[in-house]
Amino acid sequence: MSRFQFVADHQHAFEVKRLCQLVEVCRSSFYAWQDAGPARAARAARDAELAERIRDLHEDDNTIGAPRVTAELNDGTPTGERVNHKRVARVMREHGIRGYRRRRRVVTTVPEPADQKVPDLLKRDFTADEPNCRYVGDITYLPLADGSNLYLATVIDCYSRRLVGWSIANHMRTELIGDALTDAAATRGSLAGAIFHSDHGSQYTSRDFASLCYTLGVTQSMGAVGTSADNSLAESFNATAKREVLQDENVWPDEITCRRELFRWLTRYNTKRRHSWCGYRSPVDYENDNAAMLRPAA
Repeated sequence: MSRFQFVADHQHAFEVKRLCQLVEVCRSSFYAWQDAGPARAARAARDAELAERIRDLHEDDNTIGAPRVTAELNDGTPTGERVNHKRVARVMREHGIRGYRRRRRVVTTVPEPADQKVPDLLKRDFTADEPNCRYVGDITYLPLADGSNLYLATVIDCYSRRLVGWSIANHMRTELIGDALTDAAATRGSLAGAIFHSDHGSQYTSRDFASLCYTLGVTQSMGAVGTSADNSLAESFNATAKREVLQDENVWPDEITCRRELFRWLTRYNTKRRHSWCGYRSPVDYENDNAAMLRPAA
């Protein structure tokens, strides 16, 4: 309770002057606070209405925090009706609404020694001036209740953070990452001239994968051995996927559930999930919007 509220609650029993002296506030300040009561009540009502709108968004996706909530609320609304992100953060805090954060940290990548020398062409610069130029990828395990694992391989465009290619299997053989890269080539039509960056996992340093990259016209790039920061974009994607899908669970109950939930999330990631890198648009919308801006007039 605020000191002003204390004075207001007891002013009918005691003199306001004495109450203000007791709680060490100025009478003028108290009366100003009291006069502002209707405005505070109206603001509280608006905040309560906003909190309900935020809860509706959280029912659809409980992982979103204040920045993405703000983007969802402002999407398609007139300029004068847009809500400030600081207000959204305050209302979420006051009403106990928060984006999901996984409490446990799980190590997902074990570096492997390189079988061949491949240069680091990105140098931790995970940006690109246009789509289909620079990609990163990684393998992460998907734990199942029976103690076994599935494995997810990814190919992510540095330009938009779009997941262009991916593959899930119950093994970590080279075919896993080969299928993901082939999927990316099918999505883009061609990967000729693109760079693909990875860690030094044995699958990525294999001759079979090098041969596939050559066939597709892809130039390989690798970070230093044992340094996860050199592939942090792919590492971050893996962590986000498992955090938002598993949440407080440690494992998926079975393979079918794992595949179904990952497919749903990966599809949402590309088409609906707002990404800060993309100005809180989805990766697909970001690519489409920028393509429209760059397209020459007829």
